[in-house]
Amino acid sequence: MKKTAAILTSVLFLTVSAFSQVNLKDTAREENQKTRTANSGFAEEEFRRGVQSYYRGAFNESIMEFEKALSYLPGEPLVLDWLGKAYYRAGIEGAALQQWNYAIDSGYGGILLQNRVEVVSNRRVTESEYGFNQRYTESGSYPNTNGNNLIYSQPVSSLSNPDGSIWVVAYGTNEILRFNANGIVVKKSGGPINGFDRPMDIIRLKDGNLAVSESAGDRISILNPEGIFIKYIGSKGRKIGQLVGPQYLAEDGFGNIYVTEFGNNRVSVFDSEGNGLLFFGGKTSDFPGFKSPTGIAVIDGRILVADSVLGGIYEFDRAGNYTGVFVNDKTFARPESLKQWGSHLLVTDKNRVYAVDSSDGFVYENSVVGKGKNMLTSAASDRNGNIIVTDFKANEIYVMSKMTELVGGFYVQFERVISDNFPEVTVEVRVENRRRQPVVGLESSNFFMTEGKKPVEFELMGQANNNDVADITILIDRSLSMKAYEDRLNAAVREITASMNGNGTVNIVSAGAIPVQEFTGNPSQLSDFSARALKCPYSKTVAADLAVRLASNGLINAEKKRGIIFITAGESKDLTYTQYSLSDLTTYMNNNAISFSTIQLTQTALSDETSYITNDTTGTSYYIYRPEGLSSVISDIIGLPSGLYQLKYRSNLSTEYGRKYLPVEIETYLLNRSGRDETGYFAPLQ
Repeated sequence: MKKTAAILTSVLFLTVSAFSQVNLKDTAREENQKTRTANSGFAEEEFRRGVQSYYRGAFNESIMEFEKALSYLPGEPLVLDWLGKAYYRAGIEGAALQQWNYAIDSGYGGILLQNRVEVVSNRRVTESEYGFNQRYTESGSYPNTNGNNLIYSQPVSSLSNPDGSIWVVAYGTNEILRFNANGIVVKKSGGPINGFDRPMDIIRLKDGNLAVSESAGDRISILNPEGIFIKYIGSKGRKIGQLVGPQYLAEDGFGNIYVTEFGNNRVSVFDSEGNGLLFFGGKTSDFPGFKSPTGIAVIDGRILVADSVLGGIYEFDRAGNYTGVFVNDKTFARPESLKQWGSHLLVTDKNRVYAVDSSDGFVYENSVVGKGKNMLTSAASDRNGNIIVTDFKANEIYVMSKMTELVGGFYVQFERVISDNFPEVTVEVRVENRRRQPVVGLESSNFFMTEGKKPVEFELMGQANNNDVADITILIDRSLSMKAYEDRLNAAVREITASMNGNGTVNIVSAGAIPVQEFTGNPSQLSDFSARALKCPYSKTVAADLAVRLASNGLINAEKKRGIIFITAGESKDLTYTQYSLSDLTTYMNNNAISFSTIQLTQTALSDETSYITNDTTGTSYYIYRPEGLSSVISDIIGLPSGLYQLKYRSNLSTEYGRKYLPVEIETYLLNRSGRDETGYFAPLQ
């Protein structure tokens, strides 16, 4: 009996112990679950704050919030993705790529995120120059008929417009046509009341008007920017100011117009008012004379002229004096137009397009079109980095793109989601090619938007490319070398701000040992600007990197057209870059669409660092005493292309009182290219 009782006691003890262990495990599991639940809640709150900070342009703040979220939920791929986005916009691309790769390793993001990593990685290791020696291939074309209706005949030349559209001269139908980026005709012009008489070439003049040569009319028509006739230049004949068979056109920096003549085998020159000045190209002691002059271009005061019989390109000065062979005879079979393409010329030759280095005349084959009866008469770059080629005999207009661009498609990214008036949601989307060049001229039909993969109806509100107002930061060098140029500095600031006509906002940042924000306000308030009023003292060394970063920070939430204008005496020894690398600075500006231009108060060469930043951010260098002054600095910033679009839609999603992450996706299409992105946002808390 005692033995039986002992056994029962032992069993009871084991049972109780087992239950106790189970209860302890359950308690631990419950505690772990509570901890995970609490951590998840904390992470969600930090993540929501991070997203909202990101859309406010507070990228450093959003980085901190996302890192806090990851401390609660390590390795959460959605948070890693957003942390990468915040690093990217903050200009720290190495850290961005690291976070995105962590997310990819966890199986997140798919092809979309992999493509983003590929594009950003390639941008970091390749040259910013677009690649003049790389091959282009056809990415689309503009049809010459619509059913049984003729759209155009014998296209012969083209001209790009700032809004992404192009003018095309149709020799056969005696008109010029304006095509939008999708290849749809949006305007036609027949020129004067009696119409064009075999129009040949078109250029945009310095005053914004258009010049169209008429080969059978023996004249040049001047049109306004919308294609409405203003006046004629020239008349038929062989004297100065007269023409026979005018073909290709060019303009120099003084507004003089140059035109090659088929009938007179020469180049005629008119001033900006249309008065004949001179002609040249006849036989001289050192030049055999033109046989059939065709394309013409003016680069840095040099007049370059092609001859379709001689097969070369020949150089003259502005007075018409022959200065030498630029591209040797017989290099081309039958060259036609010469159109400037950055630091190169585009030359059409039968069924080929060549790029010619404008400094040394080195020739690259750019593209080949067809194998039949082709006669390419013009190749010109458009606003989106393509080359528009007109084929006179085949009656075609080709859109040529770099091969790598066709394979990779567009780089599309959501920059901002505005949900303050939810369920009405506004998004800002940037569209670029893989080399960071903006894609402009898109319309509603080029976008497809969804939320949670379900299509939504949306409205295209506008595109920043068409904005005509800019916000700027004037960054003033406060090194000791600037002391002697206060009067020049005052004149530069006053001229720049006066040219803004009271539009936009101006920030002034002084670049000294410690950068100082000096002013923010309307440009009209700086009409009596004086360097002596600046608070930042002159310094032996200037923290140039901190100053550039401060100047950039003030433009993150500014107008979509925005830029920094650095005014300096040009001496390099005083400018230091110790906190931020040059690539980090330019990446920060490029990823937020901020250009960096430089105004030199002396003729001293810019430092290598300043030149690098200027060139890598699509900026321009100016000299204070250039003939045209500084009035164009602001218009140049406004004129830079922008691929930012604003769209609005009405959401159908439930917000859970503003705590639910709401997804939105977009795809962009243009001809045979496309790109997509996806993001999310939070509605206001209720």
